[in-house]
Amino acid sequence: MAAPGSCALWSYCGRGWSRAMRGCQLLGLRSSWPGDLLSARLLSQEKRAAETHFGFETVSEEEKGGKVYQVFESVAKKYDVMNDMMSLGIHRVWKDLLLWKMHPLPGTQLLDVAGGTGDIAFRFLNYVQSQHQRKQKRQLRAQQNLSWEEIAKEYQNEEDSLGGSRVVVCDINKEMLKVGKQKALAQGYRAGLAWVLGDAEELPFDDDKFDIYTIAFGIRNVTHIDQALQEAHRVLKPGGRFLCLEFSQVNNPLISRLYDLYSFQVIPVLGEVIAGDWKSYQYLVESIRRFPSQEEFKDMIEDAGFHKVTYESLTSGIVAIHSGFKL
Repeated sequence: MAAPGSCALWSYCGRGWSRAMRGCQLLGLRSSWPGDLLSARLLSQEKRAAETHFGFETVSEEEKGGKVYQVFESVAKKYDVMNDMMSLGIHRVWKDLLLWKMHPLPGTQLLDVAGGTGDIAFRFLNYVQSQHQRKQKRQLRAQQNLSWEEIAKEYQNEEDSLGGSRVVVCDINKEMLKVGKQKALAQGYRAGLAWVLGDAEELPFDDDKFDIYTIAFGIRNVTHIDQALQEAHRVLKPGGRFLCLEFSQVNNPLISRLYDLYSFQVIPVLGEVIAGDWKSYQYLVESIRRFPSQEEFKDMIEDAGFHKVTYESLTSGIVAIHSGFKL
């Protein structure tokens, strides 16, 4: 990723060089730097500023976007199966904990970014439907004079089964969205669900539109994380909440060594055997190691304008849930 710091450094150096040149001019001195050499240095710095990482590989920013797209295009059909195999099913618990921490109420408008296969969206719909049904039962108990037909009508109103809640799944990858839509049809999810092709760095939504923004295991694949965070802040309503579930830094030395061994020696092999794709899962492992620590990412979320930013490490820090509010 072209780190914001690298751009800031270039900006600082640029200002410093400009001041030095003005000083020479005021003193009637000429620069001792030949013009060609100066131009070469400027071009070199611009080139470095446009570089980022793709796993452990250094690539241009433009190149990274295409490479990441190819990774998820390649693994889309086996993505859910590989998640179960790689995490031994624990990813399901992590996602359940994300919903528990979210605690959405009926009427919540959720944007799930990089949520192509629908794992978070389906959990959200189940959660708010359950909440709405409990509320419905309480109301019906309080209205003892309703007829059987009126009670049946209340329960059969599918459009209102979510209490006005809605989730929009936004993903940049067409194949991931395709898999998500197929799962939704197979599992009977229709109401309150929309699928949108879009980039986390340039979301196709108006300002102040959503109550909650989630991104699970997706933000580390974004080229400009700071820009994605700013977009999350823009589309949330005042009082809205940002929630991110992402791999993080293990805080136990023994578990860290075992985790590294499993990640680099086992996961790519599973990728080859199950998905027929060693390289994509090698990248996914490497991208986890390049992602900022819990504290560093917390600072980035705050820099994007969020308040009351916290995080909770799960499974000894293998993953963390980050939370922030737009106030």
